[in-house]
Amino acid sequence: MAGDQAVAARPRIARRLIAVALLAGAVGLAAWLVLRPSPAREPHLLVGVDDDTLKWTSDPLGVVRWQQALGVQAVRVWVPWQGEARLSGARIDELARAEQAAQRMRVVLAVSGFGRDTPTTAYAQARFCRFAKAALDEVPDARGLVVWNEANSPTFWRGTAAQYASLLARCYDLLHRHGLTLLDSTASAHAPERFLRELGAAYRASRRTLPLVDAFGHNPYPRRAGERPDAVHATGFLGQGDYPRLMRVLRSAFGTPDVWYLESGFQSSVPPTLSSHYHGRENVETVTPELQARRLGEAIRLAACQQHVRAFFNFELVDESQLAGWQSGLIWRGVHRKPAAAAFAAAARQAAAGCPGRP
Repeated sequence: MAGDQAVAARPRIARRLIAVALLAGAVGLAAWLVLRPSPAREPHLLVGVDDDTLKWTSDPLGVVRWQQALGVQAVRVWVPWQGEARLSGARIDELARAEQAAQRMRVVLAVSGFGRDTPTTAYAQARFCRFAKAALDEVPDARGLVVWNEANSPTFWRGTAAQYASLLARCYDLLHRHGLTLLDSTASAHAPERFLRELGAAYRASRRTLPLVDAFGHNPYPRRAGERPDAVHATGFLGQGDYPRLMRVLRSAFGTPDVWYLESGFQSSVPPTLSSHYHGRENVETVTPELQARRLGEAIRLAACQQHVRAFFNFELVDESQLAGWQSGLIWRGVHRKPAAAAFAAAARQAAAGCPGRP
């Protein structure tokens, strides 16, 4: 009988052990859910810079640390295209550095050529999109891709809005994936409203059911050097203060899409003590470094209060050394911080949390 009792007890012991194991597992799961690291929260407004520095250095992560110290949350990197079918040479090395950066920083690739390179035929567009796909394959952690730059500007695009719609559709079908934002790009000048209306008309005429992009990119540069970001302009120019008009024209064909400000900036004068780091002659009106800082802070805070704007990128991180280029960076040549660097960092922190109120 003692043997029978021992045999009968075994199932009860087994059940207790299973119950204890399940309880321990439940406690462990609960503890993991409580203590696990929370996923990084996306900022209310993504604030970044347009900067190719990380492509040209042997230490791209050092550049990322430098950018992050300034409050940069994302970087847009240019991938030039001149009609080639595949990546080669230095371009592969540059994209390998961009991928290193993308593991620590949100990286957006901007694949584009200039007006002479415009892909208007089906063959050229397929070639371009395959090239963009190859670039993405080299930077699998990229968070966004811009399909061409400022397509309403003859400097960059010498085709029609309908041909640009065709390029966007072709690239969207090839490149769209979870976690990647595909974008177009328009300039504040060169009649952007008309171009976007024509783009919308081409989209409707195609009877396409899929989108052309995941969000619309726009470069709301100011019309004059020192004007406030909320300045309103006449038809033919869409600055940041013309956001209601931009959204009206987008809604007419595309619903209510998200908008990314992919480039903006305010060019500052160079102090005499740093003039040795620059060359050539200035060819546009500039503002004082202090006014650049004020206007940049205002622009970021305004973007955070524009309902459908999701990102703001300053052009650029470091001034160009040639004065005929751009001096809208956060850093002087010679690696000295401008007043704009502190204004950028403060405004980026505010914008990450939400609309801080009127600039």
